[in-house]
Amino acid sequence: MGKSVLIVDDDAPMRSFLSAVLREEGHRVVEAGNGTEGLAKLSAGEFDLVVTDLRMPGLSGLDLLREGKRASPVSNWIIVTAYGSIGSAVEAMKAGASDYLTKPFGSPEELRHVVRRVLREADKEARISLLSEELGSRFPPVETIFLGERMEPVHGLVREVAPTPATVLITGASGTGKELVARAIHRLSPRRNAPFVAVHLSSLPEALLESELFGHERGAFTGASAARKGRFELAGGGTLFLDEIGEIAPAVQVKLLRVLQEREIERVGGALPIPVDVRVLAATNRDLRAQVASGRFREDLFYRLNV
Repeated sequence: MGKSVLIVDDDAPMRSFLSAVLREEGHRVVEAGNGTEGLAKLSAGEFDLVVTDLRMPGLSGLDLLREGKRASPVSNWIIVTAYGSIGSAVEAMKAGASDYLTKPFGSPEELRHVVRRVLREADKEARISLLSEELGSRFPPVETIFLGERMEPVHGLVREVAPTPATVLITGASGTGKELVARAIHRLSPRRNAPFVAVHLSSLPEALLESELFGHERGAFTGASAARKGRFELAGGGTLFLDEIGEIAPAVQVKLLRVLQEREIERVGGALPIPVDVRVLAATNRDLRAQVASGRFREDLFYRLNV
């Protein structure tokens, strides 16, 4: 089913290109020629997705994002930027953008791929949130995840592993409730009063993934105007849930393995190790054993996760 999309760009040919590609995808597209016009349209109606250029005269894409998040908090955002403005794209991700695109595009398929990914993740998070609210309002929070005889073995496993410090790998097809299982493990664990931090790895661009997980120091890259904690530090004392673990690049696999072994991280641009006290739960809809056999996933990391 098509979504409502707002395209904001002062470059008319680029705006027409973006609109044409997304209309071909079946989306309902509204255009705005500058940030001020875009903000007015956001204030007047709801949009599932906003695609905006970063650099525009007057109200910039970053300022539009910040103002627009207040006007339409349910919207998802994709920032379009030139290669030389990646640091600003990082700032946009920190301000709440879901993803970014660098121009010139390699092909229309690049745009389609990012839009599909952002909307898919948004739908997934909305379903999880709705289900959690429905279950939480009608039943005790943990038990309801395991209603039905077929879920009893899962319930038993959750109660068995929850009190332990073990890393857990949760497998299953998309939409089967892997995050709900992870949240149940957290709620039944000794870490229940500490943070539960979920990271949907497939929704993060590879260029930003290390910063998102491990944090960065001031000046680590263009746009890093201040030091920032990553998800490992934010989950301190609690549980870090890494969803779609099978999607991460080999370089990130190496760093994640080191964290699991050494229980310390290094921020991007940093030189000193930072101890972390975090229980890691991971999930995937892929056959990780097959990925290990084909060399796409590290065997040592697989066995660290699949405790």
